[in-house]
Amino acid sequence: MDAGKDAEKKVSEGENLTKVHVDLPNHWATGGEFIWAVDLSGDLYEIRNVPFYAYDLNYGDVVRATSDTSDLIPEVKEVVRRSGHNTLRLFFKESVDQSRSLELLATLRLLSASYEGLNNFYFALDLEPEAGVAEVRDVLDIWEKHGLIEYETCEARIQGGFDAAPERDLEDT
Repeated sequence: MDAGKDAEKKVSEGENLTKVHVDLPNHWATGGEFIWAVDLSGDLYEIRNVPFYAYDLNYGDVVRATSDTSDLIPEVKEVVRRSGHNTLRLFFKESVDQSRSLELLATLRLLSASYEGLNNFYFALDLEPEAGVAEVRDVLDIWEKHGLIEYETCEARIQGGFDAAPERDLEDT
């Protein structure tokens, strides 16, 4: 599968990438996510891939990440500078084969959107700062209406964090 091809083009030759971690204890699919980043020195890192699970983080954002010891992967604490990129994520329905999904995703390049694939059906979209978010969402709305995908926006779900919102305790209702 060539799903990561768009993302690979964004990484400059010779960049020394490292991983940072985002804790996601409330997420429906995972307890955390490792994200590729460039170490800018000190506690600052520039994100170099599109997050698949974390909210309110985007390609190119500069984050502060720290670890208690030098042998631990730094944990993302806050965004220091926004890149202007936006993230959307989509799932192709089982009825859509891989070649059709890649064909559809390729059309988004005209709208300044690229993608990274986790597998044959789950993709994270990166919208460049100049991309029209509304235009991309209009296309995704059409795909969703035709039963091809489900998608989500990736703005913050909880204030000051990158996790999904915790499920409410049924006893509190």
